[in-house]
Amino acid sequence: MGQRTLARPLALLLAALIVYASLYPFEGWRALGGDALSFLWAPFPRFWTAFDVWANLLGYVPLGFLTVLVAIRSGGNRWVVALAFFLPGLLSLAMETAQVFLPGRVASNVDWLLNTGGGLLGSALALLLSRTRWLEPWQRLRTHWFEADAHGALLLLALWPVALLYPTSLPFGLGQVWGAVESAVAQALVDTALAEWVPVRLPHAQPLSPAAQAWCVALGLLAPCLLSFSVLRGVTRRLPMLLGLLGVAVGTMGLSSALTYSPVHAWMWLTPPVLMGMGVGLMGGLLAMALSRRACVVWLVWALLGGLALLNSAPVTPYLAESLHVWAQGRFIRFHGLTQWLGWLWPYAVMLHAAVQISWRPSARALDTQVPR
Repeated sequence: MGQRTLARPLALLLAALIVYASLYPFEGWRALGGDALSFLWAPFPRFWTAFDVWANLLGYVPLGFLTVLVAIRSGGNRWVVALAFFLPGLLSLAMETAQVFLPGRVASNVDWLLNTGGGLLGSALALLLSRTRWLEPWQRLRTHWFEADAHGALLLLALWPVALLYPTSLPFGLGQVWGAVESAVAQALVDTALAEWVPVRLPHAQPLSPAAQAWCVALGLLAPCLLSFSVLRGVTRRLPMLLGLLGVAVGTMGLSSALTYSPVHAWMWLTPPVLMGMGVGLMGGLLAMALSRRACVVWLVWALLGGLALLNSAPVTPYLAESLHVWAQGRFIRFHGLTQWLGWLWPYAVMLHAAVQISWRPSARALDTQVPR
């Protein structure tokens, strides 16, 4: 029997990301006559950019790596591993064929060749690292640092930086969905008897005060720290994790700002309220180092609820509207919808994970008995 591995959910998630990016915005489907695979033997396009080449090649390297890694750790024989080598190329072929029926997309044999090459490169890398035992340090780190039931938390922690890439009203302010829900409900109920029941936010609603902004930033930073603390083995490992998450958060926000505007403006988000909130979040993480696993999960829920309540009571800022316009018009148009959904849903997925950890009896007993060491 194969061993449980984080590579499996990551591979499925990455495949879903590729499908989303390849078929976005999923509208305008049309039926065409002729052979849907005719793009394979069509002449190569005359013009392409370096960004398109590298994006198509490197975009499939992680999928190939994870697919073969799953096959190896699942105990598959050589034929299963060999089949895993070709799965990324088959997925790319399916996506390019589907693009034939989308008027806004162009099926390309060059894209398919680059995708397949990237998948094979990642697959070969996974096989090489597995045969030379270069992946064993990660497995030892996973075993010694994290509890056996840490797969869900680790997946959520891996998604957190991706969710942070999408511009938000406040740094680390994920889950601000109330405005979008209001607009969607109002649009769905227009010209109906229930239209008057939809709450309408005042056009001149007051933005969050600097103190409230600092609290939102602090709670947004504290949430992934508490999530990681709930699956770490021992208190001595919590300080490196806290500092590592803080570094990832700062780096991701800088990358998001640089991609949205320019590298010159990578740190424009470091305002006084944000810096104060980061300091409060760091202090909260230091205090939480002494909590038990179960207490970390409970306080995680409270931190998420507090941050979501503050964020969703605030209006959308002009800064956010400008940031979204840049993303929508830039080369990230194929991905911005997905990162937006991650930014919206990540806190709620974490709360669902925390509720399962608290309510599931075997896990709850384990959480009670785990005290910091």
